[in-house]
Amino acid sequence: MRRFAGGLVALLTVVAACGGDGDDARDDESSAVIVTTTTAVPESAPTTGATTPATTTPAATTPDVPAVPTTTSPGASSSTPDATTSPTSTGPTTSADTSAPATDQPAPEPTVGDPYVGTEVVVTTDRPVDLAVRSGDAALYVVNQTGTIVRVDPATGDAVTMLDVSGQISTGGERGLLGLAFSPDGALAYTNHTAADGATVITEFAVAADGTIDGASARPLLTVSQPYSNHNAGDLAFGPDGMLYVPLGDGGSAGDPERRAGDPTSLLGSLLRIDPTPSGDAPYTIPPDNPFASGQFAGLDGAPEVWAHGLRNPWKIAFDPRNGDLWIADVGQNLLEEVNRVGAVERPAGYGLDFGWSGYEGTEVFNDDDVRDGTTLPVLTYEHGADGCSVSGGVPYRGRAIDDLEPAYVYGDYCSGIVWALDLAGGRNLRLLDGLSELTAVRAGPDGEIYLLQGSGEVRRLIAG
Repeated sequence: MRRFAGGLVALLTVVAACGGDGDDARDDESSAVIVTTTTAVPESAPTTGATTPATTTPAATTPDVPAVPTTTSPGASSSTPDATTSPTSTGPTTSADTSAPATDQPAPEPTVGDPYVGTEVVVTTDRPVDLAVRSGDAALYVVNQTGTIVRVDPATGDAVTMLDVSGQISTGGERGLLGLAFSPDGALAYTNHTAADGATVITEFAVAADGTIDGASARPLLTVSQPYSNHNAGDLAFGPDGMLYVPLGDGGSAGDPERRAGDPTSLLGSLLRIDPTPSGDAPYTIPPDNPFASGQFAGLDGAPEVWAHGLRNPWKIAFDPRNGDLWIADVGQNLLEEVNRVGAVERPAGYGLDFGWSGYEGTEVFNDDDVRDGTTLPVLTYEHGADGCSVSGGVPYRGRAIDDLEPAYVYGDYCSGIVWALDLAGGRNLRLLDGLSELTAVRAGPDGEIYLLQGSGEVRRLIAG
């Protein structure tokens, strides 16, 4: 194993992905233009009592952020100010006091060091695209795009099929069995799959004590028609608030031809937030604190399920178990891949935000006619090319096995097979690995350790080198 060079970041050096199995850390330190951003507060956002603890925003950098219109905080250097991971607004923002007393603020996190890393194969399955964990269970639940969910012992690699819906789904292209989340108590499982007609279907299943998912208990929760075969997204996650979050792509094709992502009356191109508990004849309940639950929000009409909108193909989302921050990896069009991070301060993260697509691709204007005021820009982008072309998602590292890796958001790219670690406190973007073929997802296990899923079949664990 080889060690990273230390130092601060400047301008991203583009390095071609190397071959191999991805086990060797590199000397490269990816770097970025350092910018300072401010949080966009949606116009007319109500100021309700806090539902999650107030947190400070750690420093971070963005890989390959092109010159963008950003706002610089007072006192920061205009040339290389310290970066933050708060989103940027393109329009006027209202003033809102979301700060907590200084005595309530957690101590700043230490910076990421120079970690030695490698990988080891835990199991080989049939096109894995997601990995979920279940409360009180040390196993990994691996989702195969082909229609099965297998329970894997992370120590031995022994795998047992817990659910098989392969005869009930469409698996061509970006379709298939794409996502899994367990209820907070582990008694229910929720899947995201593509139906034979191309629709996205969210289904609830009962789960036995041994982790077996009862296929006969299937209860369809939500069905969303898809006009095209791509941009299905496919993830699911329960937030710290106990609600189920469902990211949906813009409906597909290219360039969002129907401008669905910018229209919160459409479920497409949005992040949905629902309570999966039935409500009367309805299969789920609308949380009363959703931005459109009672009508208009910020002067816009919207579907009551919509929590945030302006997304293109949000392939993976992740909540930080430590502070409730929400990370969204949104696949780009032709130029930029992006990651959005929004903090949980006065309410669960992401409330009422517009992430800008298709007015913006990443930080660049894409469709002039769809640029909207109040857009929240990403905290991290990288260009298509040697660094890749399709972000595979990522997770904040909260494990203990790898010295010097916490706190970092570990993420990767499907096309290049590169894995990076974005230092959340020290302002560096470290290139950890490369050469991982068909990297479909970066996930955390029950102990917080990182797992790397490859469409070729391998599920790898990131380990200390």
